[in-house]
Amino acid sequence: MPTLVVSITLFVLALLIGIEVIGKVPATLHTPLMSGANSIHGIVIVGVVIVAAEANSPLAYVFIFLAAVLGTMNVVGGYVVTDRMLEMFKSNKNEKKGGDK
Repeated sequence: MPTLVVSITLFVLALLIGIEVIGKVPATLHTPLMSGANSIHGIVIVGVVIVAAEANSPLAYVFIFLAAVLGTMNVVGGYVVTDRMLEMFKSNKNEKKGGDK
């Protein structure tokens, strides 16, 4: 029981610190930070795989599934946002030449 209380306390503190840190990020820095956060979400997926090896109850399987889905959505979404951001910096050579080929 004490380890459960410590784990819940640690989770709540990490949640509060995360909200405080992310809340202070200006909107202009949000997209570049999303790009850098992809590695963190990748670590979440690795953690899900490690925890899945020790799962032994239906509730654990539900949480593992949710963590895997949400972590994967974050990774894919981060790469989509990064790709869209990088598209803004590419020049379109067809428009510069004046031709629609």
